This record gives sequence, structure tokens and C-alpha cells, in this order.
Amino acid sequence: MDRKDPRYEKYISILREELQPAMGCTEPISLAYASAKARAVLGSMPQSVTAEVSGNIIKNVKSVVVPHTGGGRGIQTAVAAGIVAGNEEAELEVLSGISEEQVRDIEDYRNTAGIEVAYLDEGHIFDIRITARKGQESAVVRITGNHTNIVLIKKDDNVIFEKEIAESSDDGMTDRSDLTIEGIVDFAETVDPDDVREILERQISFNMAIAEEGLANDYGANIGSSLLEGHEDDINYRIRAYAAAASDARMNGCEMPVVINSGSGNQGITSSVPVIVYADHVKSSHDELLRALCVSNLVTIHLKTGIGRLSAYCGAVSAGCGAGAGIAWLQGGRFDKIAHTVVNSVAMISGTICDGAKASCAAKIASAVDAGLLGLKMYNSGNQFFGGDGIVKKGVENTIDNVGKLARLGMQQTDREIIRLMMDD
Repeated sequence: MDRKDPRYEKYISILREELQPAMGCTEPISLAYASAKARAVLGSMPQSVTAEVSGNIIKNVKSVVVPHTGGGRGIQTAVAAGIVAGNEEAELEVLSGISEEQVRDIEDYRNTAGIEVAYLDEGHIFDIRITARKGQESAVVRITGNHTNIVLIKKDDNVIFEKEIAESSDDGMTDRSDLTIEGIVDFAETVDPDDVREILERQISFNMAIAEEGLANDYGANIGSSLLEGHEDDINYRIRAYAAAASDARMNGCEMPVVINSGSGNQGITSSVPVIVYADHVKSSHDELLRALCVSNLVTIHLKTGIGRLSAYCGAVSAGCGAGAGIAWLQGGRFDKIAHTVVNSVAMISGTICDGAKASCAAKIASAVDAGLLGLKMYNSGNQFFGGDGIVKKGVENTIDNVGKLARLGMQQTDREIIRLMMDD
């Protein structure tokens, strides 16, 4: 694939759009972003706030620690953080740079201001509407589809900004329909590393730093350090442990940023950290690492495109497959090896559910990476799953299409039941 191929710039654009920095779990951060924006539109500190959110927002904010809040969790904490100390210009880094004094202010505001939470059911999986009020004045900010996609800004009865809510969560982003496993492999083999270096160097730096932090300190259930203990010299354990440790830290209040993939920090971690750790183990050149990260990230995005940003299907599964594909690249594999790794991997754990962001995400990441590694090992041993084995169909693209249908359509009722169970808790 040369620069004249229209897919070349598309693939770079997709990487640039998806591999963005974010501090903390992206759903509470999106809430904080909308809240900070509403405060700015209102022009003063709100006396009361109503946060209307879809079920998947409830699911993904309920149990995770919001960074820079002194360990606070939940929707009201995320809203209070955005109102009190959020920088609305920073989007997914809205809570960066908060002082200790502001942490206390956030807690005070959460406890004393009227922050009402309501279920928003208008047919959109990702939906946030913040209404901030002071006296007779009000401001409304609505985000729908993806984490920074503002579709409505209103001050009192005056609409400042409004755009149509698209059916796709990727509204306004580069068309993903040209993504294929064959195209991704071709792109990775031929891309000028300088064209993706800036995008991927940040991912390497941020995501490995939080992995090291997760292993060095006590976070959540400490999945990463538990995996590594006694297996420090086993590369298969190290790969899983570093990825899990990064999630341990991120899900449990670490204030270090990560580079996300498909709207998720855990997916950004899973699609990158295993590849980086493996590349260091086999002493790959840095440009080889960059090419492998093109594979792992784009395979993850390709799988997630058919699934959607939020669903009952655990996003770590797609990213674990991506990691296996990236490691396959580092082993010298090209289309055949990478395609079989992806098919083998998704055949194993495509039933893993997403029951919100929390400490156990780290364990799911470890399992997803393990599936990616096993899928690769199967290919190296001359073994594979065949079309007709469950949801596997002949041809990698057909299997990926089946996975998307399973997650997007088949698991709708599962998602509703998960949300119901979590709201009843």
C-alpha cells in the first residue's frame, strides 16, 4: 500500500482519531467533560445539576474510581469533579491538573449541591445530558454516540449549538469500511514509520508508564502483580501481567493518563502493552514495534467497529485479539498468520460480558490477552478453528462480521439485564 492508495491516509487518520490521551475511565470522564462544559455555558457555579444518562453510562460509571477525587466513585462524583474543577477545553483530559484544595471542594460540592441522576432512555447506547441551574438560569449540554460528541448546547431557551444525532457512534469520524485484515497487514508492512511515529510514541510512553505504576503499587485486586509473582522470567506471564497491572491502576484511581483505543483506555492498554513487552523481550527494532502496533491497534478498531462503542460484549476481547495479531507480526507473520490468530482468538472468549468499569476489568484483560496468545500458538502448531465451529465462518472478515452481529444485535437483551441487575444493587 503506497501513499497514492486512498486507504493509506485513511488508516493514519483512524489511528490519529482513536489513539487519544485520556485520564481515568472514559465514561466518567465524558460525564465530567459535559458537566464542565455546562458550567462554562452557564457562566457561574450551578446550584443544582441534573445528569440524565443512558444505561451503559450507569453501568460504566457506577463502580470505577474517578481520578483526582480522593477515591470517589460514581456519576455524582464525576459530575461534581467536572463542575468544580474541570477544564472543558481539555476534553478527555478534563480532570488533569486538579489541586488538593479542589479535591476537597469536589467532595463538598458533591455532598451539598443538588446533583440528581436520572435514567435517559431515548434509544442511544451512549447518551449524556447535563442540565446545570442557578436561579432562573440554566445550561444544557448533551453528548451522544461517543465520548466527546456534543450534539446540543443550550443556554436558557436559546440553542447555541445543535446537530443531528447520527445512528453511528462514529459520526464525524473517518470511514471505517475500508478496514480489512488484509489491508491492515499491507499498511503495516509499507507505512513510513515517521507517518505514525508521533501517534504511537505517545501510546508507548503513557501506557507502559501506567503499567509500571500498577505493578509497583497497590491498586484494586492487584491482578497484574498476582500474575507476575513467581513468573517474572516467563514472557507469557509478563505480557498478561503488565497489561492487567495498567488496568489495575486505571480502574482504581491512578491519575496517570493512558492512550485509548475505540473510546476505551482498557482497550488502548490491551492492544498496546502486550505488544510493547513482547517486542522488548525479542529485541525488535523500534520501527518493527511501530509496525506491530499499527496491526494491533487497527485490528482492535476493525473488530470494535461492528460491535459499537458500548455493549454487553467486553471490549477487551477485541483488544486481546489485536494484541495477538501484533505479536504475530513481530514473529514474522503476515496475512495468513494474523488472520488465523484473530479467528482462533475470537472463537474462544466472545461470550465475555461487559458489566461495567471496575477492578475486575484487569482480570478480563489478562484472559483476553491469553486468548490472543493461545490463538497465535494454535496457528504456530498447525491448528485452527474452522468455518462452522460455532460463530466461526470461513474467511476472517466473515467471522469478524459475525462477532459484530453477536455483540450489537444478539446481546441487546443481555445488556439490558446487566444494567437492570446493576441498578438494583
